[in-house]
Amino acid sequence: GVDVAGGRGLAGRGGARLAALVADPARTAASAAGLGVVLEVVAAVSVTLVLAAAGPSWWQVLLLALLVVGAVALVVRTVSFTVAGRYPGPTLRATARLLVAARVLARPLGRLLPSGREAVSDSQLLDMVDRAEESAAIEADEGEMFRSVLELGDTLTRAVMVPRTEMITLPAGTPLRKALGLFLKSGYSRVPVVGESVDDVVGVLYLKDVVRRMHTGADPETPADELVRPPVFVPESKPVDDLLHDLQAGASHMALVVDEFGGIAGLVTIEDAVEEIVGELTDEHDPAAPEVEPLGDGRYRVPARLPLDELGELFGVEIADDDVDTASGLLAKALGKVPLAGSSAVVAGLRLTADRVEGRRRRVATLLVERAAPDTEEDA
Repeated sequence: GVDVAGGRGLAGRGGARLAALVADPARTAASAAGLGVVLEVVAAVSVTLVLAAAGPSWWQVLLLALLVVGAVALVVRTVSFTVAGRYPGPTLRATARLLVAARVLARPLGRLLPSGREAVSDSQLLDMVDRAEESAAIEADEGEMFRSVLELGDTLTRAVMVPRTEMITLPAGTPLRKALGLFLKSGYSRVPVVGESVDDVVGVLYLKDVVRRMHTGADPETPADELVRPPVFVPESKPVDDLLHDLQAGASHMALVVDEFGGIAGLVTIEDAVEEIVGELTDEHDPAAPEVEPLGDGRYRVPARLPLDELGELFGVEIADDDVDTASGLLAKALGKVPLAGSSAVVAGLRLTADRVEGRRRRVATLLVERAAPDTEEDA
């Protein structure tokens, strides 16, 4: 091609004109294509008029015009592409004036027609995804993922966060020994450390920091506060796509979500944002959805979401509670906090014990339920 940067092939009176053409090849090519179409139309009309003047019938004129114009167009395009490919510099110099004129004439038309670089709206992209899915060009789950990405900007952080009531926190001053136990019991790798209330966030404690410190022989009674890292705060109204970008840019995997009054509304992780795109992330060892399983001796393993009326039917008791609807909710209310594996309480004459946790958020999946001993006091 023509070396614009080095200046070779552009010397002389037409150098500036050539440089302008080469500097914007996309516009030059579009103008040349438009000029070619115009010239072909002019040629077709001219041939038709000449043949019509010769006196044959109209269908003979039409047939001859199509044959002549098609042959001319084929020959001209083939020859022009071949010559221009072999001799780009001389070809550009020979056609420079014509191309400049074509660019000038095409400029007003370019303002009227939509630009090829015009941004495509999300609604247009969604329509394209729907059509591709209908034509079996993509699978249904792939289409759903495309939609999730496009709708990410319309989803707010409050919709994907772990609510304040489900947060696992560590009280300030907790020794490393107990902090490690909480990590092992909950399955989390990061836990917020709070002062007098959840709104008083001291920092975020990392499991790897605790393990590293204890591995070096630190006193197990050392307060965990010494290892906390500064917390990251985000407003609950932040779009999830912005949240994902900020967490990636800041190399942070977790942020505390703040409501409009400055209180802690919950916490959010980078996995929460990713789940909006790919769906729920489950642990590789998580079993299928649990069902009621008799264990013998009047004990049952029940799903955490088992309705209270069904739980009562298993033992022939009536469980009435206006605040909660499920077995895990009943246990959480009795404990006054989010239950972890092994947590136990007696409610309505039944002993509820958190059995198994699963999923990335380590939520209780099943409970062990049995009748409590007659002399056992209820915890709620």
